[in-house]
Amino acid sequence: MTEPILEIRDLCVDFTSGTRAIHHLHLTLHKGEILALVGESGSGKSVSSLSILQLLPSPPALYPQGEILFHQQNQVIDLLKASETTLEQIRGHKIAMIFQELMTALNPVLTCGFQVCEAIQKHLGLDKQAAREKTIALFEQVKLPNPAAICNRYPHQLSGGQKQRVMIAMAMSCEPALLICDEPTTALDVTVQQKILVLLKELQQANGMGILFITHDLGLVASFADRVAVMYKGRVVENNNTHTLFNNPQHPYTKALLACRPALHPKGEKLPVVSDFMEQDVNGKIIEKTRPAAVSSIPQTLVSADQSPLVAVKDLHIWYPTRKNLLGKPLEWMKAVNGVSFNVYPGETLGLVGESGCGKTTLGRAILGLTPIQSGHILYKGVPVSQQDRKTWLPLRREMQLIFQDPYASLNPRIRIGPAIAEPLLVHGLARNAAEAREQVIELLEKVNLQADYYHRFPHEFSGGQRQRIVIARALALKPSFVVCDESVAALDVSVQAQVLNLLNELKQDFGFTALFISHDLSVVKYLSDRIIVMQKGQIVESGDPQSIYTRPANPYTRELIDAIPGTPDSR
Repeated sequence: MTEPILEIRDLCVDFTSGTRAIHHLHLTLHKGEILALVGESGSGKSVSSLSILQLLPSPPALYPQGEILFHQQNQVIDLLKASETTLEQIRGHKIAMIFQELMTALNPVLTCGFQVCEAIQKHLGLDKQAAREKTIALFEQVKLPNPAAICNRYPHQLSGGQKQRVMIAMAMSCEPALLICDEPTTALDVTVQQKILVLLKELQQANGMGILFITHDLGLVASFADRVAVMYKGRVVENNNTHTLFNNPQHPYTKALLACRPALHPKGEKLPVVSDFMEQDVNGKIIEKTRPAAVSSIPQTLVSADQSPLVAVKDLHIWYPTRKNLLGKPLEWMKAVNGVSFNVYPGETLGLVGESGCGKTTLGRAILGLTPIQSGHILYKGVPVSQQDRKTWLPLRREMQLIFQDPYASLNPRIRIGPAIAEPLLVHGLARNAAEAREQVIELLEKVNLQADYYHRFPHEFSGGQRQRIVIARALALKPSFVVCDESVAALDVSVQAQVLNLLNELKQDFGFTALFISHDLSVVKYLSDRIIVMQKGQIVESGDPQSIYTRPANPYTRELIDAIPGTPDSR
């Protein structure tokens, strides 16, 4: 084993609110090694990483005990006791970090090139021209298209994957000895995610640096990390090499994280969750449960040849002008949806899968009348509908609902969740008064496994998984016939994702609605859907039975989506 580059010894992190976020953490990262730190939101992963670079303000963060030792050449520095001057010399130079939130980590009013040049000039002392040349070379190294042009673009002009590559280039600009990656691929498509992991591995091998990779998805690091440490409620519960941990997990929490991934289960089978594997007694001691038996799968909805579709999309085109002349006439178009046709039949779940930018969300919003169309037809129960024909459209609004991708952004932060869910009931006359609406809302909250006393809470008082349940309850309040789920589990922890997918299956049986499930993750779509259509660049490239598409894809793009699904070390 090579010498260590980072040692965390008996670290405890408290907050002035009285919460202990980290309990006696011990971690060692060696030179040239990739160590994955895995756990759900709230387990203490990000607090640990931010503590290394002392990026948590103190107070409220307090360090009652422990050491964070950074080995630099023949010198060992305790980062908890280092001066601000020493930390400024280390941050970004010897230890770099890729942050989780790309748009908050990059300054929106500065070009991407300027932000990378700034770090190079500060730490390496290069002049402006030399720093720009090095920045362009870095952008080439991280495989950004047209690096010179990217230098002059602002963050909002780049895709998620491109912003992530800019962040990687910035982190690599001073050739650090240690790179900390805090959930760097969470909101990215599976194909982009895989490319980022391959890129990080190539850079790590070329520079011989150590990587601390933080994620909530164990499957993601299966073929990437050398060792994996699993965190639960501020403690490392298991720490082993990747092959051993995946093939012989010891802790029930690790077993739960591995078992709850949709790719391992047939359609409709109830996904196991953490509570199925373990529980805590009154003293906080973890007790392992007997592994639950698989619950029988929900049968697939079969479509007969003579069945009429609930929703029919015919030769749909949705174009956006990208360049206009002086008179405002469009000269060039971005074809978000280009000649798409398909049917959704009563009772089925149709999966719509593809990368960001392929037109999935635009298509889903067009069906609901939220996006204008260029040409083509959308029929609901055989009746043509469009935004322009409001007389026909408005009565159908109650029957068609949307579960948004970002639950926090879709809830008004100043309205309590009870009144937010009750509002459509009162607007559409499904409740005679506020008291009756309240009763229906409480019934809905209990349906989505939330407590009745949550009625008076604000959105910020809930976790991400709870907010997703609230948005689902609001969408189902009007008892719709057709529901569009737009990336509704994309940013959730794998265990919370399992809970929400189980909930969607249960509610679909209870309410009997038809669903269009939009996602970039083919494993989730396969688990939930009766049929799948695959979109690429605004067009449908493949459609059919989930099992057939998953095992025998006809299109190379579909094969690429399948290959990018996180697996196990032995599956690659």
